[in-house]
Amino acid sequence: MLVRWLKFNAVGAVGIVVQLAALAILKGGLHLNYLSATALAVEAAVLHNFVWHERFTWADRVHQSSLKRLAKFNLTTGMFSIGGNLLLMKWLVESAHIPYLAANGFSIAVCSVANFVVSERAVFRASRSESQPSI
Repeated sequence: MLVRWLKFNAVGAVGIVVQLAALAILKGGLHLNYLSATALAVEAAVLHNFVWHERFTWADRVHQSSLKRLAKFNLTTGMFSIGGNLLLMKWLVESAHIPYLAANGFSIAVCSVANFVVSERAVFRASRSESQPSI
């Protein structure tokens, strides 16, 4: 479990770069509202992270169609990431007056633990034969 957690965080670290870069481009370059830009940036990171979690973090558990797993991943971790990021961003930017990129970094950290648990137990869950010890 520790190795998987470390892999999850390695993928997530690159996903953070993807998300912050997308946010900076969407908000700073294209002048989108910071909440709309956040939702789109999170989705970019969710898609990036799915590809790498499937090929690296949970590569040993690939046993159903990638499209089904992508839908599960997007509905679960995407929901936690987008929902959590939007709620935290709104509060941190508007109430705490924290700059949007710093607020987004904090939001990512808070949402990551929930995302790991959901991914481990629902999206990339071990099949029954993988979870039972061999005799």
